[in-house]
Amino acid sequence: MPELPEVETVRRGLAPALVGARILRVEQRRGDLRFPFPPDFARRLGGRRILDLRRRAKYLIADLDADEALVMHLGMSGSFRIDEDAPGRFHHPRDKSAAHDHVVFHLDNGRRVTYNDPRRFGFMLLVPARELDAHNLFRGVGVEPLGEGLDAAMLANAFRGRKAPVKALLLDQRLVAGLGNIYVCEALHRARVSPLAAAGTLVTATGKPGAALARLPKAIKEVLADALEAGGSSLRDHRQADGSLGYFQHSFRVYDREGAACPTPGCKGTVARVTQSGRSTFYCPRCQK
Repeated sequence: MPELPEVETVRRGLAPALVGARILRVEQRRGDLRFPFPPDFARRLGGRRILDLRRRAKYLIADLDADEALVMHLGMSGSFRIDEDAPGRFHHPRDKSAAHDHVVFHLDNGRRVTYNDPRRFGFMLLVPARELDAHNLFRGVGVEPLGEGLDAAMLANAFRGRKAPVKALLLDQRLVAGLGNIYVCEALHRARVSPLAAAGTLVTATGKPGAALARLPKAIKEVLADALEAGGSSLRDHRQADGSLGYFQHSFRVYDREGAACPTPGCKGTVARVTQSGRSTFYCPRCQK
């Protein structure tokens, strides 16, 4: 499932086509994806202008001029492409079956934005703007990891006294929004923190962040920034809005590299894999203690 860098990469690719455009009409080619579409979905979107396109956690949010927001989730295999409305002209042709094109937005700037989803695990909702923060999807969602809210003091406060593994807490969307398995593994390696360590052990007796915890926020921000620069990671289905693949998977230090030499300078360890809460964790037992 796409993580924060993949969703943010898609947002950046879509924004030039969507923001400021008016939706002339919407082709809704099926009644549901993961969930049924909202009642009168296509009709309610017709004529609406898109004021902004934001990301919250792993969701895309299009703010509309009707005091509503279009909330979109990519699921396991969802992607968007941008085409010209002129017949036969395509900005970014993609090798995707049209049978999986489920929603097409026709815009007044001459572009079509098509949502393609072979597994149909994504979804789209229409939420009143005033109710967005209180919606079940966003109520209680944690800080954005690229913002100022994520720092060592915040993590120390959240980790203090906790016996759960540090990796499990970083994956908890109520604590940090948008982090997933890949980037937590990579950030913990950069910070030289064991994913198996009890979170509370990273906090001093006085509640201050220990040395390892002090390194963690910077490592999280750096790995996300590097992934964004590379266009995210394409392991299975992720593509950018222009149809190109992300390339951060070629820069993985530990994720999916079981048995490889640890890339930390001077470390002679080997990347190991363990299972935590049904997910694979990759780390170096030698330098991540």
